[in-house]
Amino acid sequence: MKQILIVDDERDLCEILSFNLNAAGYDTTIAYSAEEALQRMSEKTFHLLLLDVMMDGMSGFDLAKHLKGRIPIIFLTAKDTEEDMLKGFHLGADDYIVKPFSVREVLARVKAVLGRTASEDSDIIVYEGLTIDLGNKSVYADGKEVPLTKTEFELLALLLSERGHVFTRSEMIERVWPENVIVTDRTVDVNITRLRKKIGRYSNIIATRQGYGYCFQKG
Repeated sequence: MKQILIVDDERDLCEILSFNLNAAGYDTTIAYSAEEALQRMSEKTFHLLLLDVMMDGMSGFDLAKHLKGRIPIIFLTAKDTEEDMLKGFHLGADDYIVKPFSVREVLARVKAVLGRTASEDSDIIVYEGLTIDLGNKSVYADGKEVPLTKTEFELLALLLSERGHVFTRSEMIERVWPENVIVTDRTVDVNITRLRKKIGRYSNIIATRQGYGYCFQKG
């Protein structure tokens, strides 16, 4: 099921959009500010953002700039000048809908955008400024690519894709290493240590659970 994050400070509008999108078969989450949206994106992966522009604090344009095209965005906004629309598309928007709009229009635009991106690899995991692209096997920290080995990449992807799970070293060996390779618990620890160093300020998202193994935790 496609996950959609609705970001708008108009609560009634959010509820209407959420109700209709859920009825159309999508799973929605609501954030009433860009800052709250970043928090929600640190907790789960979304396939699309419906994003207002004018909000208190960080604007929708600022949020789009921060995300750097890592997730499809449809702007829903009262800013209707050509300059505003061009700015939205320049920031990577996939569509731009001017308020007031009909729910049917939004549903049609959502279907179109998700249809276009379905053929692309949308398997992207985001935590704050850390992005894992499962399609092209790359990792970015604050916009800069992090050179990881295949094993390091697979370990990081495993931990961030199943955030509620504590992995034992045996589980990690089974999930990451080939069956015909003999791997010890110490090998897992060494790779985790190297991975932590490479992802810099995000190293503390990989938590050690003494006597068990490793898991994701919020930094």
